[in-house]
Amino acid sequence: MHRRLFLRSLALATLAATVAAAGALPATAESPTPAATRLHATIDAILADARLTDAQAGVVVVDTATGRTLYDRNGHRRLVPASNTKLLTSTAAMELLGPGHRFTTDVRAAGQRRAGLLSGDLYLRGGGDPTMLAADYDALAAQVAADGVRVVTGNLVADDTRYDRTRLGPDWAWDDQPYYYAAQVSALTVAPDTDYDAGTVIVHAAPADTPGAPPVVTMTPPNGWLRIDNRAETVAEGDTTISFEREHGTNTVVVTGRIAVGEEPESDWTTVWEPTGYAADVFRTALRRHGVRVLGRTVLGRATPADATAVARHDSMTLAELMVPFLKLSNNGHAEVLTKEVGRVISGTGTWSAGLAAISEYAADTGMDTGTLRQRDGSGLSRRTMIPPAEFVALLTAVRQEPWFDTWYAGLPVAGDPDRFVGGTLRSRMRGTPAAGNVHAKTGSLTGVSSLSGYVTDADGRLLAFSVVFNNYLAASVKGLEDQIAIALASYTEKSVTTARVAPPTAPQTPRVPEGRECSWVKPIVC
Repeated sequence: MHRRLFLRSLALATLAATVAAAGALPATAESPTPAATRLHATIDAILADARLTDAQAGVVVVDTATGRTLYDRNGHRRLVPASNTKLLTSTAAMELLGPGHRFTTDVRAAGQRRAGLLSGDLYLRGGGDPTMLAADYDALAAQVAADGVRVVTGNLVADDTRYDRTRLGPDWAWDDQPYYYAAQVSALTVAPDTDYDAGTVIVHAAPADTPGAPPVVTMTPPNGWLRIDNRAETVAEGDTTISFEREHGTNTVVVTGRIAVGEEPESDWTTVWEPTGYAADVFRTALRRHGVRVLGRTVLGRATPADATAVARHDSMTLAELMVPFLKLSNNGHAEVLTKEVGRVISGTGTWSAGLAAISEYAADTGMDTGTLRQRDGSGLSRRTMIPPAEFVALLTAVRQEPWFDTWYAGLPVAGDPDRFVGGTLRSRMRGTPAAGNVHAKTGSLTGVSSLSGYVTDADGRLLAFSVVFNNYLAASVKGLEDQIAIALASYTEKSVTTARVAPPTAPQTPRVPEGRECSWVKPIVC
């Protein structure tokens, strides 16, 4: 039996024997203090909000220094956690891959070389890097040219075999697939900017100079992989209604709506169908720009021969550095790549199943009761993932002892900090409260699902680990309730509190955030 399960069973057996002997639970030193009673009343008042009527709510708060539970409401109930799943994925990656882990993308030549002629194929081999930009592929092409290659008689082969060819999570909704938060996963891909949403393109529509003309549509990065079907119109005046939608199963992006002369361009992120081809297209264009001609076609998904010689290489940022865009911006693609990378490194198989198995073993080693949870992907986009709040708190408490903890902790969003690479998905929340600059936590959102799990330092200087997970509510948002709980914890003190002061309080108020903007800054976000 797992040690944690054994100790839990032993404790329950001892408690049962005590109750049987005494007939009732005796008063002990663990009886709630006046401060704890007040905290219970405060959180109970928050959870009594009408927005949670008939919803599921799980809340657990633990003092990380002593292990004392300060609050527990449905802590062992399995709930859909959304992006709080990334807490498990990120900590497992830090432990199993190591903070110094990097992803390598390289170019290799197979065949005979004479002067500037390669009589054979040129291989672009992906290492899973989710941060590869068009500029990085340009730098690789420059290295190929500098190595003396001028003409390739064979093909450009895009090798994405480090991971399997399952591009989408098995439980993801089909109608999510055009959107950046559900990008296809490949070992060879491109990100359009330094948010590093790999496997996406930013599409822009600017008004034409005259009414009646179609808007000018461009892409970042420029590429020939996506096709634009421009059905939009420039008008003399009026509201902008431009929209972009990639047709299911294709790389055709349909642009519709209107934009007025003189208006600022409209932009949106769209995923691509088959990121490997997208990366090969961007790289082939870069080769041409640097004077390298490939006479053959582009071939996808073939492994690089063992005897191919290296001609160019790009190493990613370290995993420690990746924690910032990953956790601050709640990047789903990073979570899925890390899951497959863990599988590849630990078992030699770059699949979701191999990665999740390794993550589960790691979770058990931390003391999480893996028999009470199920993880189906790395990001939390799956609604079949179920994790009790108590297990998140167990993880949060355990990882404080890890040598990489400080780096990982710094990657978590910080409440109320306006810098998007500090505050991240919490940048607009809890401003002007004791929780601002204090709460370091991971957000989570799906329709009917909201979560917040992490750390807060209370008014007495204790570091508390907490997890709040709400499911099955019908309100537009319950983020404010999470914030109220976090503020209550940041304000919690056990000094100078008497029983006379304990009374059912009103829930603390939080600064109002515009509808739908709780965790967004540029684009709609699943966080």
